Amino acid sequence: MCVALAPGEAVAQLGPVRGYSLSVGTASEASALADADVGLFQRLRLMVAPRAGPVDFDVAYEHGLQLRGSAGGLSSPLGTPTATTWMDLEWTLVEEENVTWSHRFDRLTVSTGGSRWEATVGRQAVSWATTLFLTPADPFAPFDPSDPFREYRAGVDAARIRYYPSALSELDLIVRPSDTPGGTTLTALVRGQTTLSAAAVSAWAGIVHDELGAAVGASRSVGDFEIRGEASLREDPGASGPALRLATGVDRRFTVARRDLYVVLEYQHDDFGAASAEDLVEVILSAPFSRGELTVLGRDELALSGAYQIHPLWSTDLILLLNLRDGSWLVGPAGSWSASGELIARGGVFLSVGDRAFDVEEGLGSEYGAVPTSAYLSLTWFF
Repeated sequence: MCVALAPGEAVAQLGPVRGYSLSVGTASEASALADADVGLFQRLRLMVAPRAGPVDFDVAYEHGLQLRGSAGGLSSPLGTPTATTWMDLEWTLVEEENVTWSHRFDRLTVSTGGSRWEATVGRQAVSWATTLFLTPADPFAPFDPSDPFREYRAGVDAARIRYYPSALSELDLIVRPSDTPGGTTLTALVRGQTTLSAAAVSAWAGIVHDELGAAVGASRSVGDFEIRGEASLREDPGASGPALRLATGVDRRFTVARRDLYVVLEYQHDDFGAASAEDLVEVILSAPFSRGELTVLGRDELALSGAYQIHPLWSTDLILLLNLRDGSWLVGPAGSWSASGELIARGGVFLSVGDRAFDVEEGLGSEYGAVPTSAYLSLTWFF
């Protein structure tokens, strides 16, 4: 009987189903824009990567539950949708005053390829960033720099072809339709990257949401430091000339008391951002912001991040965002404990300093001043 029931050769292999569960409790004080509140977020993510002959699939399915409240300065663990998806892969099961229950496919791709090329179609993660936190030259769903849950980048709907001329070079062509608040747009870009004189360099050009754009990026190790930079020129829908968007930064790993301390310092200039506090509302209503292209609102911003390993099971980190135009800043210290190889507990707060004024006619007094003090506790389980 055992011989008769022995499995034969399978045409397709489903592969193991991996999972990720995130539970977050939040509390925030009252601010000019919101009342004091508490909330609970729950996200469950299931991932599988089956294969059928020369074709690979990548599927990630998520359920998100939000119970009451807003997260203040905290990015919602329900996910960070790009607001520019094209395929209808998100659905809401319950939406009431204090409850939102939704589900979606964050990855749904089909890919095939050979020894020097690969083609992928569907909802996929794409990152062309060179810097780590402030990434204005990345045209695909950049991370919010204050997001404490950066395990998975939001997927974008695109067709992508990659060609590898050599081991250290790559050509990348992406076509991405998007449904934005301003209508359907098209992004079509080609990017090349290679290594020159121990530096990783890249450049892309094409159209982003129907607007011409081009960018360059580079990173290089100098002693114990890693130097990074990226810059793009884009058509500015709100001005007559091009918009310059650039970021540069440095990061290094130190040894302090026999433990690792990793520090990142970055600066960003973005012509899409607000030149002063009086322009903040205008930026919030702008096309680039509605398309999810802005992760900070100021024209000139500074980001400082530090992570220190106190113990093999304990670590602490901090993110500081500073608007150099209006002087407001947001700081988010946090700590993590690895309860096991798959279970991580984390807690943190967000504190802000700046002009907290808000007026219907005059707008916000500063970018971060209106962000309420908030705290969170989370439990992350990988299975």
